[in-house]
Amino acid sequence: MAAASAAAPNDAAVAAGPPTDPVRPEEPIDLDAIAAQRDLWIRVRRGFAMPDLDTPLVRDREQWYATRPDYVQRMTERSSRYLFHVVEEIERRGMPTELALLPFIESAFNPQAMSTAKASGMWQFIPSTGKHFDLAQNAFRDDRRDVLASTRAALDYLQKLHGMFGDWHLALAAYNWGEGSVGRAIARNQKLGLPTDYLSLKMPDETRYYVPKLQAVKNLIARPEAFGLTLPAIENHPYFLSVPIQRDIDAALVARLAGLPLDEFHALNPSLNKPVILAAGTPQVLLPYDNANEFVRALPGYQGPLASWTAWVVPTTMKPADAAKRVGMSEAELREANRIPPRMLVRAGSTLMVPRHPHRHLDDVSERVADNATMLLAPDAPALRRTTVKARKNDSVASIAARYRLSAASVADWNKVAAGAHFKTGQAVVLYLPGRAATARKSSPSTTAKARGNRAATSATAQRKSAGKSVAARPTAQGKSRVAANSR
Repeated sequence: MAAASAAAPNDAAVAAGPPTDPVRPEEPIDLDAIAAQRDLWIRVRRGFAMPDLDTPLVRDREQWYATRPDYVQRMTERSSRYLFHVVEEIERRGMPTELALLPFIESAFNPQAMSTAKASGMWQFIPSTGKHFDLAQNAFRDDRRDVLASTRAALDYLQKLHGMFGDWHLALAAYNWGEGSVGRAIARNQKLGLPTDYLSLKMPDETRYYVPKLQAVKNLIARPEAFGLTLPAIENHPYFLSVPIQRDIDAALVARLAGLPLDEFHALNPSLNKPVILAAGTPQVLLPYDNANEFVRALPGYQGPLASWTAWVVPTTMKPADAAKRVGMSEAELREANRIPPRMLVRAGSTLMVPRHPHRHLDDVSERVADNATMLLAPDAPALRRTTVKARKNDSVASIAARYRLSAASVADWNKVAAGAHFKTGQAVVLYLPGRAATARKSSPSTTAKARGNRAATSATAQRKSAGKSVAARPTAQGKSRVAANSR
């Protein structure tokens, strides 16, 4: 078992390090010498450096935002946690501050946002692009939602795209549509002797609206009064500090010692998938300035166990009930803690979150386990095999389904025919049957037999669809899939 024991009383003193500024960790932080400074919006406006777009699409998006002041208010208030850090990173790289507004149109500055294309986080990375930019995605954390890691990755990607195209509007189009798609659109126009700027390229409507949306948000931030809007004040200093984590510790305990509501803790640390923070995989947490101070002062005096959960690597494929017995949980508790759906087996190599027992788990979870934690599931159903049978005289989809205790819909699906279709005598009919031998029935199926057949057919269909998805889900285009409606 990948183990960790309840911390000894003095372990709390070394469970976390002093808080630091995430952008400049080498500079010491004086938590008692923080004074509110000028409005961060002024700093953002002064850093605008992209050429403006002035098109009907910009006017359209301006009108959309201007007629939804409540939405703009929620979005800008949510940004107050993260905007200072994003602006700091952008200025440190010498990039235009318009890019700090990009999460407004990507996710409404919601780091928990998830699109239908599985893009996640406030910068909306799909899994493949996230992996390309070193954003860890495992059972315990998803760095696409991590405030620091996703911002670093997004700005790395935008810098790369600007280096490729030499134009920020084209770089933004590539961020939305994919660098390969933009490159082909440019090549197409070059071949036709047409201009290759953003407005001249043929592109999908979503990408056509993408830069105008950002321009509209820029205009709102530059002159909110012109649109009848009022921006919430955001002070020009860090909202949060980074606190190093050196021992496995419960997220709820960190929040309690910091005097912070748990939902606010998760708003700053949205990458956490589980209620325990593994120091080997998540070496820092973000806390508001005052709460970071409170946490580092309170932690050394804490006398209880730091973590109530640990990680266990499943040695062999087993039922959740058997896994639960091994770790001292009920099956229901194990399923709930690890989100295991019904009728599934836990495959060997899966990493489960299990209770941490004081005398059994002597060490924190290792870096190898923390960084490679995955959940692998398999259907808890009989193995199915593909076979073909020859149709008899007057055989139909229904008659063959009844003979082999299958559903007519499955037989029709496997053979790409209608549910009411008939087969020619001797025609090969594809079936998916459980076990090594398939016995044809001579009599009419009973209710019980029908139920068994339906379960087998459903399982076969699910396995085939799952196999199809494993191929179809592989990304083939460069760049990222975007949210279909970014103005959430």
